[in-house]
Amino acid sequence: MEIEQLRTLGLTKGEVKVYSAILNLGISSINNIHEKTGLERRAIYDIINKLIEKGIISYNVEKGKRTYQCASPNKLKEELSLKRKELDNFEKVLPTIEEIYKSSKPKINTENFRGKEGIKSVWNDMLDYPELRWIGSGNYVPKKLPEFFENWNKRRRDKKIDSYHLFRNEIRKELIKNAGFAKFLPEEFSVNPAVICVYGNKVVNFLFGEELFAFVIESKELSENYKKYHKYLWDKIAKN
Repeated sequence: MEIEQLRTLGLTKGEVKVYSAILNLGISSINNIHEKTGLERRAIYDIINKLIEKGIISYNVEKGKRTYQCASPNKLKEELSLKRKELDNFEKVLPTIEEIYKSSKPKINTENFRGKEGIKSVWNDMLDYPELRWIGSGNYVPKKLPEFFENWNKRRRDKKIDSYHLFRNEIRKELIKNAGFAKFLPEEFSVNPAVICVYGNKVVNFLFGEELFAFVIESKELSENYKKYHKYLWDKIAKN
């Protein structure tokens, strides 16, 4: 069993693998660790030296050969405590970072995001605003990132953020419960897997094809125009 949570303390994947092997084996030789991890011996030596420097692995010399064992978990507790202090100190600086970020932003700002993590970043940003207006929703994120969406949608509901979806006509039978208010656009609006979301002063164009892409424009004038466009579609064009 590998203790992946050790990555939180800054250990590399290899260090986690070697530490976990020694933890499970008990007193171990290089041969034991090699058999358990499958890593090259040279890599194991390098990793062990780093773990010894960090104080979480110790060694003994028996008949001219070294054996290794895990040091007391108290050292890990100490590292965790230091990590918490670092995070606490960083949290204190965040308001200053936010002030500088806001003061240095131009009136019209654009950003590009790619891949799953980029999409997640934009969606998490949405949770700081009271209302989301969608044009061309197609349940793309619930399908491509189901676990993320389930957690995100729970946070949205907990924050009481309203979400108004103008869905593509063809997904009437695929609606997700508690996803927000919904109406359906005519079939003519179903062309490409592209979606627009308007929130705050931001307009996001999403592309959910083979490559995930989001283009964010922050402009009060543009967002107001898109909100009017959404209202017109919601009131005059879309159907329940």
